[in-house]
Amino acid sequence: MADMKSNIFKALADDSRRKLLDRLFADNGQNLNQLCLGMKMSRQAVTKHLKILEAANLVSVTWQGREKLHFLNPVPLAKIVHRWVGRFEDARLEMLVDLKHESEIKEENRNAI
Repeated sequence: MADMKSNIFKALADDSRRKLLDRLFADNGQNLNQLCLGMKMSRQAVTKHLKILEAANLVSVTWQGREKLHFLNPVPLAKIVHRWVGRFEDARLEMLVDLKHESEIKEENRNAI
């Protein structure tokens, strides 16, 4: 499992791969020709980047006849966000709940006077 997370971080470290993921987020299910449009690299380079994204499980593929369609797989990213960002969000939410609770206590005290 640690190896998969390492693959995800390595895959996300490259700007070209992040651009490919952004393009799939904007329009999921693209073929290689569509993904190559506007990219400042060769078709072979795009293919290489897509293979790295597939190995990290960030992109899944489906064959439609002879056409290979690429789809964004957000699940590995969601797991990382939950693990790393979620902890900070939980603490922040707890602080907001505490703040609300303190505010309610102060309001009750003011009304009691």
